[in-house]
Amino acid sequence: MSTRDRREPGWSPARVSWREWLGLAAGLLAVGSLFLSWTNLGADHPEVSAALAELPDEDVHRSVWRATFFGWLAPLLIAVAGVCVVLFGQRRALRTAGLPQLWLVAAAVGAVATVLAWVFVDWQFGTEQREFLTVSGVEFQAGPGRYLGAAAVLGSLVAAVLDVRAAVSRGPSRKRAGAQ
Repeated sequence: MSTRDRREPGWSPARVSWREWLGLAAGLLAVGSLFLSWTNLGADHPEVSAALAELPDEDVHRSVWRATFFGWLAPLLIAVAGVCVVLFGQRRALRTAGLPQLWLVAAAVGAVATVLAWVFVDWQFGTEQREFLTVSGVEFQAGPGRYLGAAAVLGSLVAAVLDVRAAVSRGPSRKRAGAQ
């Protein structure tokens, strides 16, 4: 029996695994990404670039809250998952009931939402706006928040996979199989 299984009741930061800390760090990184721009408008043509420079900054550098549902779903999901695994990861009953697998599912849904947010980056504009911007030569570019959010999702996904693997390798079925 490992020392992780022989825990006294209560929560202690010393008993949080490095994978769970990595999940929390990914969640905090995802929250930080929400405060950066997610979509930037740019153009190669100097006249269009000058016209974009005259627009209000919030129209050219758009936040995640003006993006699609897929844009803000992933960072919030990763943040909630990171907090949950750190707070509840020490409870043996929750870990054996599937907390690592639930974290993996949340990270996978976050990854799919991130991919869809990249694919539908221009959907935050109406149909007429999209057509006008495309005809004008305006490009939809990913902002730093989108890259940071994607890195947070990837970090959480890697940590969740490693946590599930660790849970499976020390699970009760492995112990019983080794004893037979």
